[in-house]
Amino acid sequence: MKSINCATYEGLDAKVVHVESTLTKGLPSFSIVGMPNLSINESKERVKSALLSNDFSFPPKRITLSLSPSDIRKEGSQFDLSIALMIALNTQEDDLSEWFVFGELGLDGTVKENLTLFPLILSLANKGVMKKAIVPSAALEKLSKIPNIEFYAVHTLQEAIDLLQNKVIITPVLNKTAIEYPRYEIKDKLYYYLKEYVHDFKDVKGQENAKRAALIAAAGYHNILFEGSPGCGKSMIANRLRFILPPMDMQDILESAKLDALDAKEPEFKPHRNIRSPHHSSTLASIFGGGSHNARIGEVGLANKGVLFFDELPHFSKNVLEALREPMQDNKIRISRVNSKVEYPADFLFIGAMNPCPCGNLLNKNKECRCSDTEIKRYKNRLSDPFLDRIDINIIMQSVSKDDVSGYTSKELHKMVVESHIFSKKRGQEVFNAKLGDDEIEKYCILSEEANETLSIAIERFDLSFRAIKKVQKLGRTIADLDKCETIGKKHILEALSYRRR
Repeated sequence: MKSINCATYEGLDAKVVHVESTLTKGLPSFSIVGMPNLSINESKERVKSALLSNDFSFPPKRITLSLSPSDIRKEGSQFDLSIALMIALNTQEDDLSEWFVFGELGLDGTVKENLTLFPLILSLANKGVMKKAIVPSAALEKLSKIPNIEFYAVHTLQEAIDLLQNKVIITPVLNKTAIEYPRYEIKDKLYYYLKEYVHDFKDVKGQENAKRAALIAAAGYHNILFEGSPGCGKSMIANRLRFILPPMDMQDILESAKLDALDAKEPEFKPHRNIRSPHHSSTLASIFGGGSHNARIGEVGLANKGVLFFDELPHFSKNVLEALREPMQDNKIRISRVNSKVEYPADFLFIGAMNPCPCGNLLNKNKECRCSDTEIKRYKNRLSDPFLDRIDINIIMQSVSKDDVSGYTSKELHKMVVESHIFSKKRGQEVFNAKLGDDEIEKYCILSEEANETLSIAIERFDLSFRAIKKVQKLGRTIADLDKCETIGKKHILEALSYRRR
């Protein structure tokens, strides 16, 4: 019995699958066991046609393919090539167990790619379980960006057979880097960024306080909530904030490309962070993921390393908002079903936008609010205190005026964010300020004597909770980074306190 390796998804992680084959005496037949789904069962016809098209004669035996481990559901057309090779090379004595093989077969034996290949192989690479793989030539340009794997590209089934029979030599491709963007290196690690501002902050006139808050949110990856009248620029700022976010390392870029592939998009490999903006009518399953057998990724998971933007925040269902507390706090989400339990990363910057009242005119100087006190209270009570407590920056938007002018451009704001990022990385900090743990707060959020006194007074006056105190310290750290100050000063703490929820 011989085996070769392939992989399938279990939740969001790739699981190694050993493809084994036996040819035994009996009535000629061809069966695949090991919980294959419909796409794998259909592969039998593709494999038969591909082998016969390449002058292979099926032996008059009972052919059994086993996909091990058998207790995991297998799916995907990437098994075609490994199944065909196991039949074609059944009499070969060489050990094939070190090889990973991926590819869909055409009826004429051509090897094709599918969109799941990149996230599947990237997941295996992150686990360090794969060293060399046979892949479709059409997928090589994308796959070669994954480091530490030797990729052998083939166009046809016959090329793969010749490679494993040592009849042909194919030069492997190893870590072909094609990321040509502005970058800098800190402690042997490269960080990439992109100077493309599809939406520019120069289009937002006035709202200097909101722009300053957006800058701080971007630099430290702090959750932020904009509150203001309709048309004052909440969504404009939120959509522009994505383009001034901190640079990405290679792992972040590959993770973003993986999420693009899972979302059925062509990966771009650009150092731009994803933004997800679900509608307020979205269901719990579409936002957090779900499924009866396999847990599928939702908007929260697709926003990993990027931005999750909830416009019209109070109109989202209570269940959605309360369930959002877990990923906002722990940066991960857990999905439990009868048939599957999965945990996946959800490390995102949350942006919320809301009106001050149901009619939206409460803060408008020129329009009269039509809402009663009861309606306003009911509207704001849709957001619970535990949910709001996980938002670092609360900003009230100013009313629009004809005298408003453009201020900072996205290019200028992004430059500040990049400089802040470099400043924090040089002191050895691994995560963004908003994601600092308790031990890291003690290590990096060093307050001056004046700042410490100011914070102590604020704790007593405003009755700040432990979470609120840590939130002020982390915000102060980000503001100090923008000023390139090693120690958090009094003015940094005062500004951080100004963003607390009233």
